[in-house]
Amino acid sequence: MSKNKDQLKVCILGAKGYPYVYGGYDTMVKELGERLQKKGVDVRVYCHRSLFKERPAEVNGIKLIYTPAIESKSLTQLSHSFVSMLHACFSDVDVIFVVNSANGPFGILSRLFRKPTAINVDGLEWLRPKWKGFGSKYFFWASKMATRFYDQVINDSDEMKRIYLELFHKDSKVIAYGANPSFESDVKKLNKWSLEKESYYLIVGRLIPDNNADLIISGFVKSESKRKLVIVGDVPYKDPYVDNLKAIQDPRLLFTGYVTDSEELKALYHNAYAYFHGHEFGGTNPAMLKALGYGCAILALNTAFNQEMLQNGKHGWYFEKSAKAVSEIVGKAENSPEELDLLRQTARDGLTQKYNWDFVTNQYLHVFEDLKKKNGKA
Repeated sequence: MSKNKDQLKVCILGAKGYPYVYGGYDTMVKELGERLQKKGVDVRVYCHRSLFKERPAEVNGIKLIYTPAIESKSLTQLSHSFVSMLHACFSDVDVIFVVNSANGPFGILSRLFRKPTAINVDGLEWLRPKWKGFGSKYFFWASKMATRFYDQVINDSDEMKRIYLELFHKDSKVIAYGANPSFESDVKKLNKWSLEKESYYLIVGRLIPDNNADLIISGFVKSESKRKLVIVGDVPYKDPYVDNLKAIQDPRLLFTGYVTDSEELKALYHNAYAYFHGHEFGGTNPAMLKALGYGCAILALNTAFNQEMLQNGKHGWYFEKSAKAVSEIVGKAENSPEELDLLRQTARDGLTQKYNWDFVTNQYLHVFEDLKKKNGKA
């Protein structure tokens, strides 16, 4: 195929790579990259070299560039992004798209090389309990630098747009995260954990303090529910917080660890009596989108982000940040099977157009095309 000199060339960096899918950003790179490629965009993704045993130059039409990193807990992601940004600045790409506000300072490189850039800044990382002291200060500063050095800041929720405007006096474009709704799953997948349809409540997410699994577990244990509470997720390191959770003695608690089989995870969502969402910081949350797309009755921590995603109570119930409130909402759920069934039936209606991956991709494409034009390359 002959090269089209007018073809839009976009590189994506800041995630783990493609087709590696582990977290939210990796999923976005996959969903967005594949759709952009089908629309005729020359898509290049920077991959964290050590995560890929095999390193093909191209997968599904997406060009892959494997860059190294300083392999340490605090420097892996930043060093990988720095090297990737440097490489991108010396390449012929029209637009550099960066994910993760931690990479905010690296926008100074693209400024020096006059490369058009966009950054998806994610949530309020500096407020997360895991980033104490220097980590918290770094994320706040890095997010501020992102608003100074990048041509287009992208947030995934209206609430995040408001916060960035208030804190950093920078307007941003809101492009939400996409969802892949599903209506069917194999209930027999639950046999692995001796579960039956609607015999359990569900939590899905990393077991870190800001997702509030401890609060939900504590409240659930105080409730009189005969159902189980299934906790899907873990952390890939030894952690006292997680050890304490797993040490709680109650036969209703079931810790599955990571569930990497997508069909098993789908079955767990589909057949839950209700899904608990305790995530506190961030914009559009992928686990919440899955819960909506898989038809869950959702019980969510009362935050501005969760209010936005559930349309102020149209698609879920809220609980305040206390074990007592969790226990009370479990009691309410136990006594309201018809209301929960209605939430399940209408959950997918919450996936409005802004959460559609094709719509999301078109919005990103417009941003990239505009950046190329402003740079005089169109």
